[in-house]
Amino acid sequence: MKKRKAVWGGRFKSGPADSLRKIGDSLHIDKRLAPFDIEASIAHARMLGKQGIIPKKDSAAIVRELGRMAAEIARGDLRVEGDDEDVHSWIERTLTERIGDAGKKVHTARSRNDQVATAFRLWIHEAALNLWIEISTAQRALLAQAQRSVSCVVPAYTHLQRGQPALLAHHLLAYVEMLERDHLRTAMVMARAADECPLGSGAATGVPYSVDRMATARAAEFERPTTNSMDSVSDRDFAAEFLFALSLTSVHLSRLAEDVCLWASSEFGLLELGDSVSTGSSIMPQKRNPDGAELTRGKTGRVIGHLVGLLTT
Repeated sequence: MKKRKAVWGGRFKSGPADSLRKIGDSLHIDKRLAPFDIEASIAHARMLGKQGIIPKKDSAAIVRELGRMAAEIARGDLRVEGDDEDVHSWIERTLTERIGDAGKKVHTARSRNDQVATAFRLWIHEAALNLWIEISTAQRALLAQAQRSVSCVVPAYTHLQRGQPALLAHHLLAYVEMLERDHLRTAMVMARAADECPLGSGAATGVPYSVDRMATARAAEFERPTTNSMDSVSDRDFAAEFLFALSLTSVHLSRLAEDVCLWASSEFGLLELGDSVSTGSSIMPQKRNPDGAELTRGKTGRVIGHLVGLLTT
């Protein structure tokens, strides 16, 4: 297979060793950024044409073809795959193959650094929005169950010992409150991610072109451009904040899942799981296992691990 030349390899006579490529290539991971990188690239290309940095006909061709690529990806007609270094290289290569050398001009007045930071922010915003919706769904389910359980009395436990009687509805609504805090935290992550646009920051110290950063930011659906170029390309606070919001949401769901595990046990005997939310045993057919709840608890550790990993990185 013919090795593709990296976008950063202008002064290199040969490409990286295969072992280095295996370490550095990330297309299989960051391909999920494709729609967001295209969205930011469209905003960038429009600005380049409007400012006269590249010819308007080239700007129009880039915008038109990127829009077509985004639609094809959404329909599943265009697959993000190949031997490219990452999704950003894939987009530029595919664009250039379709419209010729004009496609290469999409990277004018832009570094990989501010490009990646922008696409990542857009992806985080979308992911946080999806989480925000799912939290609302969980809250509605708990509220509905609480309404059906207004006359059901259960023990309230302290130190894993039975304490005072409590309404099951009251117990369930405690989780609604926890999730409401998660809801608010997730909304803050959405706002932070879409607050400032890094495009125009270049590699670290800006770009030598008369770019209109406000126009680019608004076109990419940000509130404003970032203020400091060095901070812009290195900032990942928004990602850490999202992982923290995810971690705390996971901990709250883990607490709820542990209630299910305990209450469904023979020792507690407060809850009987239906067939659709339990699994059996290959050797003990009498068992009804709360696998869904147990896996919810187990996966919480993975989410927290991602937060620690990003903070360490």
